[in-house]
Amino acid sequence: MDTVTRPRILVVGAGFAGVDCVRRLERKLAPDEADVTLVTPFAYQLYLPLLPQVASGVLTPQSIALSLRRSKKYRTRIIPGGAIGVDLKSKVCVIRTITDKIVNESYDYIVLAPGSVTRTFDIPGLTDHAFGMKTLAEAAYIRDHVIAQLDLADASEDPAERAARLQFVVVGGGYAGTETAACLQRLTHAAVRRYPRLDPGLIRWHLIDIAPRLMPELGAKLGRSAQEILKRRGVDVSLGVSIDKAGPEEVTFTDGRVVPTHTLIWTAGVVASPLIATLGAETVKGRLAVTAEMCLPGHDGVFALGDSAAVPDLAKGQEGAVCPPTAQHAMRQGRKVADNVIAALRGLPLQPYEHKDLGLVVDLGGKDAVSKPLGVELRGLAAQAVARGYHWSALRTNVAKTRVLTNWLLNAVAGDDFVRTGFQARKPARLKDFEFTDSYLTPEQVRARVGDTALDRP
Repeated sequence: MDTVTRPRILVVGAGFAGVDCVRRLERKLAPDEADVTLVTPFAYQLYLPLLPQVASGVLTPQSIALSLRRSKKYRTRIIPGGAIGVDLKSKVCVIRTITDKIVNESYDYIVLAPGSVTRTFDIPGLTDHAFGMKTLAEAAYIRDHVIAQLDLADASEDPAERAARLQFVVVGGGYAGTETAACLQRLTHAAVRRYPRLDPGLIRWHLIDIAPRLMPELGAKLGRSAQEILKRRGVDVSLGVSIDKAGPEEVTFTDGRVVPTHTLIWTAGVVASPLIATLGAETVKGRLAVTAEMCLPGHDGVFALGDSAAVPDLAKGQEGAVCPPTAQHAMRQGRKVADNVIAALRGLPLQPYEHKDLGLVVDLGGKDAVSKPLGVELRGLAAQAVARGYHWSALRTNVAKTRVLTNWLLNAVAGDDFVRTGFQARKPARLKDFEFTDSYLTPEQVRARVGDTALDRP
């Protein structure tokens, strides 16, 4: 008696692209048509654009962590771990589970949506002393750390130590860096009122970027508006400047300035997940080169999208243009790639991805924001309404929407709280401790692993 095996669809990554792909596969595939498996270390989808508000305490961490297990109707099998290598020839994905066990997972179709990691450079001391803003744990940890600096400065009798603990440096003038500096500056400004021994004038925030202006994608006018808002709040914005070296108690800028500080937050861009390098395939600035249908040329059943794929941007009509690594593109690519996987499964033609950018929003906290929806430049309350309205509508579940809206209302009425949750109780953690970028295999190691071992199950 022959055993009929259902096609195996493996989705790597539970970001915007991966989750939207899985949800669409579940809705459109018949139960016996294919088996769907998702590889992710955490059984939730993180709404990354709101991380700065978690760091500043406006939102609770669980507000933007959308559980993948809330509905009983979802049938996707979730492997708790991260993909560390893919053998395209053998159609095997190598996975390191959260217990550090390494297993092989075979597939017939694979959707690569591993996202991105923080981009770092060979700057002395950077990974040892800087914090990132890419994960939920990092955002919660930074909040604890910033409040701890206020506590330690208040307790210190040493003027030099007090001044160093009250200086904060954020590197990166993109959306993440600008929003992080803006939100955390508001936190410290509000918190210092509870520390009568501290001089508010000692608290200084530095936002630096090697680019000539903040958030160039927003245009010169809105970028200047954001910069003026930050300067009005007392944030020292330095452009054309980066980090020369970082130490545990000071940071040296490339213009020669030495800033005594215990807080360096690095948000200077992202790069594709190191998983892409294990494929041995063509890349475009580190992102996997794919067709407009998000297929990997020369490999049947391999799709890639999101931050790790250079998906052609057909809406721009420019040769060589690729979609930027934004949430709105990732979500729509996820749905389109699910349709293409189903089409491939059923022997139907695949469709190209095309989406016109809806614009950008930047929430600077309080009543301050700059937004550019559909090319219309907005500032102030109107921009804030658009920014928060967009984020709120983009949240996938009603539970998440209710939590976020409740947090916003509570913060507006009751203000901030300044409770540390205990992340600082033991060994300090830095950027290198959160993203595990050293855990990936080389292409040679992947081939050796797949060739030497049989199929494992976690």
